[in-house]
Amino acid sequence: MILINLLPHREAARRRRKQLFQTTMALSFMAGLVIAGLIYSLLQNLIAAQQEKNGVLKAEIQVLEKQIREIAGLEGEITALRARQKAVEDLQSDRNLPVHLLHELVAQLPDGVYVTSLKQEDQMISMQGMAQSNERVSEMLRNLAENTPWFSKPELTEIVATTLALTPRDQRRVASFNLRFRLMRTSELQQAAAGAPAPAGAPAAGGR
Repeated sequence: MILINLLPHREAARRRRKQLFQTTMALSFMAGLVIAGLIYSLLQNLIAAQQEKNGVLKAEIQVLEKQIREIAGLEGEITALRARQKAVEDLQSDRNLPVHLLHELVAQLPDGVYVTSLKQEDQMISMQGMAQSNERVSEMLRNLAENTPWFSKPELTEIVATTLALTPRDQRRVASFNLRFRLMRTSELQQAAAGAPAPAGAPAAGGR
């Protein structure tokens, strides 16, 4: 018996290819969804882990910031204590400064120079007086600058010629002067002495 296929085989083949394509597309779509889900889950896990690390770092940073503030407070207290200690040391070392001031003035003022006013502001000394001549004033400035370590930077601010009436009949021409200089602290002299080089020809420590 002869069988004759009456169905259009081309249409059947086209439908099979179409069904296969649709099935393939559906499977690809499902596979894409699965892969996307896995990638999303992986990214979420990475983000969560990074956020956890960030939280730990933030907590450590807060601890460090607190420690830094405490250290800064301690440094401020140490600075204040050092400042108070230096003030106390300066007061202790400056107790005898008026004695040194008067002693050195008596020693360095040449004959014919008289002090009429003496004023101290911190370490600056302002002095007014009279001298028999300008040469006496120059000699006094040299003495204050070179002959004593207790005074530094003497500066003549004013000198004028004036008349001094000793008696109604005895009037003399004198030089009225104003000058200022810096009174050195004991601690400054000690530092200067410690940093000064040894004199030439001095024996070395421990030498015979």
